[in-house]
Amino acid sequence: MGLNAHELSDMGRLVQLVANPGGTSREDIYLSVASLYQTQAPKLSERERGLMREILQRLAKDVEMAIRIALAEKLADDPEAPLDLILLLVDDKIEVARPIILRSRKLGDAEILAFLNQTGLNQTSLDHQAACAARPEIGEPVTEILAKSDAEPVLVALVRNATAKIGPAAFETLVEKSRRFAAIQEPLVRRDDLPAPLATQMCAWVSDALKSYIVHSHKIAPDAVASVLGQATQAVQQSQPAQAGDAGAQKLVEKLAVGGQLRAGFLLRVLHQGQMDMFDVAFAKLLGLGVGEFRTVFYRGGPRAVALSCRAVGIDKCVFQTVFDLSRKSRGMPPIVSNEERHDVEAIFGAVSKAEAADRLRCSKAA
Repeated sequence: MGLNAHELSDMGRLVQLVANPGGTSREDIYLSVASLYQTQAPKLSERERGLMREILQRLAKDVEMAIRIALAEKLADDPEAPLDLILLLVDDKIEVARPIILRSRKLGDAEILAFLNQTGLNQTSLDHQAACAARPEIGEPVTEILAKSDAEPVLVALVRNATAKIGPAAFETLVEKSRRFAAIQEPLVRRDDLPAPLATQMCAWVSDALKSYIVHSHKIAPDAVASVLGQATQAVQQSQPAQAGDAGAQKLVEKLAVGGQLRAGFLLRVLHQGQMDMFDVAFAKLLGLGVGEFRTVFYRGGPRAVALSCRAVGIDKCVFQTVFDLSRKSRGMPPIVSNEERHDVEAIFGAVSKAEAADRLRCSKAA
């Protein structure tokens, strides 16, 4: 049987009991101390409160998690629970902390912020951060610090939290991160509070389906989207124009082609070496395109264009991701492939012949 509050009223006796529990289990002591803390907190001195916190901290590692979870579930819905007892449970394993973080009204933004700042985003467990991101009605100071996380589960939980108050600075951070984290793109653009200018920016890297959603839901003019895409394309083309800088590469590629040595393996070698002029010129030659035409199709067309290009010259599907990642990074573009685009890539490598892939690329060029 657990100890009651009267039996634990003497702090000295409580310490003795912890040191020499006799026939009393640690679980009983833990629950009794927590119960006393919960009911008598306003009457306890600071010394007594500190002592009880210390006892609970010492016992927590030896008490079964099921007991600690049961206590957390009970206190999570108690609006009068002592704040320092709540904070003690927040700092426990995530299974114990989760109900407190998600439901306790004793926690405010100040406490959540202090917890994140005290432990640091790198030290706090990702599960704790994700629970904080999913907490209802978190305010802008909390969302701003969570938006700085580089953990995808935390970012996804944040943008999916419809009640979270996200300010302009945090939205800018999240939109920029959506270049790298495809998983946050859809829930981010579906937020009613996403500023329209930032939604428009995302049209430069999200899937066609999300572009359509952005135009419809944010009431953005299609010509604004076209302008964003045009600027992105122009930046790519201007970064590597088909001019004199390609002359040396062109000579070597022509020589290799005449000698029958211009093959897919050469493309992969120069790509890994970062020789992007050579890569573009050689790829264009194998596809029968001009260098400028190739760059427009290859870098503007997204994963589908890269897949068609690889398929047309005989680059295997298992190498597609490497080609896509390295070519995009070399141009400062986000190497993001959405689920929809990944299905398209799989279909190209699974059912499209080399000749058909080349034909589709020529149609893309003509369009």
